[in-house]
Amino acid sequence: MKNLKKKSLAAMALAATATLAFSGCASTDDAGDKIRIGIKYDQPGLGYQDGKDYTGFDTDVARYVANELGYSEDRIEWVEAPSANRENMLSNGQVDMIFATYSISNTRLKTIDFAGPYFVAGQDLLVQKDNTDITGPDSLNGKDLCSVTGSTSAKKIQDKFASNVQLVQQNSYSDCVVALNAGMVDAVTTDDIILAGLGATKANKGELKLVGNTFTTEKYGVGLPKGSDKCKDINSAINKMVETGEWEKALEKNVGDSGFKFNKELNPPKLGDTCAQPTEDKK
Repeated sequence: MKNLKKKSLAAMALAATATLAFSGCASTDDAGDKIRIGIKYDQPGLGYQDGKDYTGFDTDVARYVANELGYSEDRIEWVEAPSANRENMLSNGQVDMIFATYSISNTRLKTIDFAGPYFVAGQDLLVQKDNTDITGPDSLNGKDLCSVTGSTSAKKIQDKFASNVQLVQQNSYSDCVVALNAGMVDAVTTDDIILAGLGATKANKGELKLVGNTFTTEKYGVGLPKGSDKCKDINSAINKMVETGEWEKALEKNVGDSGFKFNKELNPPKLGDTCAQPTEDKK
């Protein structure tokens, strides 16, 4: 009887030990199981949600970087990151990083960090195919110009090129293109690669055109919470993607059909070990 009791107690102790060990492992795995990456859901060729699939150049760079950081694709949790919400999403811990045509700027660097850039775009204008009035940003006075709430693109034109331009804000660039097709606005502005993706969709192909007169440079960075220690590893992953040819393959796969050609004087970027630093403001 005593031997049976001892065996029962031993079995209970062994089961308890096993349960604790399993629980401990599960807790450790859960803590680092997923990486939450913010992307756009509405930018064809860059960040686009199609049912359960997420496509575009931004998402392909994000996948490559995540893999280099030790996260397979099934451990990525994609999160929609609208332009107006990106800084808050990083500061509040809603996402771990953001790949969403996220231009590095001094203002943003006050509250978040950036790795990269992984691409340098040029701001341009998208207009209806038969438009001959708009040839560049300085021809927009008196025109209605659409961009997305939270984006810096349209404000730059108003501040530097056409003070009398009428700014129209929409929730997405797709909404801006709908307004352009309906004649409600005269032009849409953002980076050339974004406009190329929009203009090449089945609904818009042949109906819209890029003016082809880029007038700024936009450095797409990887948004990170302030004080991040991930910049070195992320930059190393981006450099590797470039060196192996995967960076250019991803660009061609996602926007090559639009005829878009990246600026080879600015791309691909060559990165160091540190986060992006503020630049001196031009006088």
